[in-house]
Amino acid sequence: MIAAKFRLASATVLMLASLSAMAQSKDIVVDPKGEVPYAIDQRNVVVKSGTDLCWRTGYWTPGAAGEVKAGELPVGCECDKDVVGAEKCAPPTARAAAPAAPAAPAAPAVAPKCDFTSNLSADTGFAFNKAALTPAAKAHLDSAIVAKLGACAKVTAVIVTGHTDRLGSQSYNQKLSDKRADAVRAYLVSRGVDAEVIDTMGAGKTQPIKSCDDKLGRKKLIECLAPNRRVTVDVKGPAK
Repeated sequence: MIAAKFRLASATVLMLASLSAMAQSKDIVVDPKGEVPYAIDQRNVVVKSGTDLCWRTGYWTPGAAGEVKAGELPVGCECDKDVVGAEKCAPPTARAAAPAAPAAPAAPAVAPKCDFTSNLSADTGFAFNKAALTPAAKAHLDSAIVAKLGACAKVTAVIVTGHTDRLGSQSYNQKLSDKRADAVRAYLVSRGVDAEVIDTMGAGKTQPIKSCDDKLGRKKLIECLAPNRRVTVDVKGPAK
């Protein structure tokens, strides 16, 4: 059973660097301005899974992958080139120097993919300070993940990322986000998903999707921050 767990806290930066070196993949350094669609460490290097896939954040969209830069090209050219497209991923010098090409015959059809993302959040998310899956969360995983896998010829990777709200220390929330990711992984395995293709990661409280005012009072603040207590599941593979 292979499950790669990464830590985004500063104490784990050296570990992430060594994992990257072992995978013999080059560092992808991004411009940290704005909403970066991939998880990054303190060097602004994109964090990768044990299968050398870039960790997507809650900000990921095909558009964001094609806009945020890693050097001269969009970061998605390194992480999701099939989504960004060859035209955007061509070096600027190559695009400028390329002569006008004659009309080419229609390109062969691109092999369909079975890539999709689903989130356990809001009503299907987690109770405050808890990592247990609710009945609603299990039902969501069945309908939004397990049921869709039948359309895949093969599942090559399932990336599970746990998140928390901002209440509590970074170290505590890191462990809690790990437990949430592990809970989803265990449920997917129990429903027949191959454990070998599942990677888990805890993002702690580093990637919130909603901000709330402390003046709300603790009870209302906890309710307001509920969307941040979530898990994101990314599935990759060819379609049938």
